[in-house]
Amino acid sequence: MDSFGRILLVEDDPKDVELTLTALDEYNLANEVVVATDGEQALDYLYYRGKFMRRAPENPAVLLLDLKLPKVDGLEILQQIKVDEKLKMIPVVVLTSSHEEKDMVASYKLGVNAYVVKPVDFHEFVNAIKQLGIFWAVINEAPPGSARKG
Repeated sequence: MDSFGRILLVEDDPKDVELTLTALDEYNLANEVVVATDGEQALDYLYYRGKFMRRAPENPAVLLLDLKLPKVDGLEILQQIKVDEKLKMIPVVVLTSSHEEKDMVASYKLGVNAYVVKPVDFHEFVNAIKQLGIFWAVINEAPPGSARKG
């Protein structure tokens, strides 16, 4: 019964990865999460490179993307996927601690679907992630060619 799409979580902070997975797990969405801990890994996943060479062929249903990442930053990832015919339909939610207006403006200009500033409070963070997970993996109609099966 695979009705949820896969989530690609791009996050370098182990605590935030754990919190996000915990929140998604409450709705049984965590078993479909691929975690990339830097921008290069995220691009490797999206382009079937390195350790992701033989991954399942469909795109993630949603990409949860931190902006401040080692190797390749979130805005660069966004720039690359939004000009790629095979990837530009993937919904992207920026999940960041950045309150900088320039980051938000740049993200929306590049076509991000949502911009969420990570709350510092654990329960707020967990609730925000739950809502995102439910919306993007369950409620939202995924674009054609993604993993979602109606």
